[in-house]
Amino acid sequence: MSDVAVIGGGLVGSAVAWGLAREGAKVTVLDEGDVAFRASRGNFGLVWVQGKGEGMHEYAAWTRKSADIWPELAAAIGEEDGVDVGLRQPGGVEACLDDQEYAEAELSVKRMHNQPGVGGNDVRMISAAEARELEPALSPDIAGASFCPHDGHVSPLYLLRGLHAGLARHKVDHRLDHKVERLRHTGDGFVLETARGTVHADQIVLAAGLGNGRLGPMVGLDVPTAPDHGQILVTQRMPKLFSHPIGRLRQTEEGSVMIGASHARIGYSTELDIATSARLADRARRLVPALGTARIVRTWAALRIMSPDGFPIYAESETCPGAFVVTCHSGVTLAAAHALELAPTILQGTLAQRFEPFHFKRFAR
Repeated sequence: MSDVAVIGGGLVGSAVAWGLAREGAKVTVLDEGDVAFRASRGNFGLVWVQGKGEGMHEYAAWTRKSADIWPELAAAIGEEDGVDVGLRQPGGVEACLDDQEYAEAELSVKRMHNQPGVGGNDVRMISAAEARELEPALSPDIAGASFCPHDGHVSPLYLLRGLHAGLARHKVDHRLDHKVERLRHTGDGFVLETARGTVHADQIVLAAGLGNGRLGPMVGLDVPTAPDHGQILVTQRMPKLFSHPIGRLRQTEEGSVMIGASHARIGYSTELDIATSARLADRARRLVPALGTARIVRTWAALRIMSPDGFPIYAESETCPGAFVVTCHSGVTLAAAHALELAPTILQGTLAQRFEPFHFKRFAR
């Protein structure tokens, strides 16, 4: 019998399980394995504040909170488990190729600032000259950019490695290839039937990404999500080109440049679309001309988990108390908030009051 069983071993599930175990809970993590539609395998690695939460000021504040406490999570993983996740928060630049993009970005910033509490996110529009002063590699043809001093990036691979190292150190029962087939509430706990045996827990957290839609109704949780197809390209290792993440471009510590990101609603396919790859590469070249000679060494597609409004879903079941759902498409940005804020809140039993705006009831309204 575990205190909490977390279903899902990707970035979201691992961050929540890490936080629960750090609070002293006895935790089991049930991970479907690499056959799952993992959003983690396609994560870009941004800790991104600007643009997050237009239409839901609570999400804008939650994103900013996570960015603010990210250094605490990075330090804890580094000191306790010896893994440097590569956190860098120099600020983020979202460059605009033309006047129309600049005007649209400016309107978005104004709308964000009109929401309560969001002006503190410090996003502002900057001229093309100021953008190139921050990043000289940017094209002289850009129209300008938006800038947020709280943005940054990490290595999603080292982050997952660090979280899993913490799970092992806290003696979390981390079970691979344990796809959960059925859930049952017994009145004093939960029974989870997996492909490789049965697990019992006092509480459960559904952090299975797109799998939450299938599992949720078994314990009274409605989790409306859909797959959002995205592609990423990675270049050869290059000399230092830029130090700020430039929206859909970021240079890793090793020197390769990650290029993204696309969006498509094509179901559960993870096949590559070459035309989309070409469009991403062309935009990257136009933003940073030096990338025009770079070789693309890897490219792949993955599926994001998107709710109808694009914002996270956090809720406890009313019919099966002790069953929680945690789902979002910003597993890296929100990792610190999930580990250091959300996990203790679940254990304290105060999720309903604190996270009411993120409940799935908002879709019925």
